[in-house]
Amino acid sequence: MIHPRPNVFRHRNVVLLVFCAFFTLFVSGCGGALFKVKPVVELPPLAGDVKSASAGGVTIKVAPLLSDEESQELFEANLPLAGVLPLRVEIEHESGVPVELKRARFRLRDGEGKEWKMLSPKQAISRILKANDVYVYNPNSRKQFEQEFTAYGLDLKTPLSSTDRRRQGFLFFQTPNK
Repeated sequence: MIHPRPNVFRHRNVVLLVFCAFFTLFVSGCGGALFKVKPVVELPPLAGDVKSASAGGVTIKVAPLLSDEESQELFEANLPLAGVLPLRVEIEHESGVPVELKRARFRLRDGEGKEWKMLSPKQAISRILKANDVYVYNPNSRKQFEQEFTAYGLDLKTPLSSTDRRRQGFLFFQTPNK
C-alpha cells in the first residue's frame, strides 16, 4: 500500500488557509460604505455672512461655501478635488400659497463671470468616485453612500407649503475648469 507523502497534504492545507484568509479579507473590504457620510441632522439656521433674496413670500439664503476641511468632515471626501462645490441653501416660505420648486433654476457665477454647472447629487457622486479612482465596489456600498449623500441635497421635487415653512440642504456645482 502506497501512502501519500505528508508534505503534500501540508502544502495543500497551507495553500487552502492562505486562500481562505485572502478571500475573507477581500469580502470584508468590500462590505463597508464607500465613504462615511455623517448622518443628516437639522442644520442650524444660517447666520453671519449670508447672502439672501426675497420675492413672492419666499426668502432664499445662501451660506458661504464649505472649506476643504468641512466637506472632508461632512462627506469624508474631498469635493473640491473632484471638481464639486457644495453650496448650502435655505428656503423660507412666508405665505400660505404653495410654491413649486421643481422648475426653479439656480445659477452660480464666479468673479470672472464663468458659469458653474449645477449637478444632481448622483452626478456629484459619480464625479467623487471618479476623482478618487473608485471603480470596483460593492453595489450595496454605493447605494448606501448615495442615500447618505443625497439626504444632504436640497429637495426641489416637493412643493413648499404652509406646513413646510423652511427647507435647507446643499446644491452641488461643477467647477468650470475641469
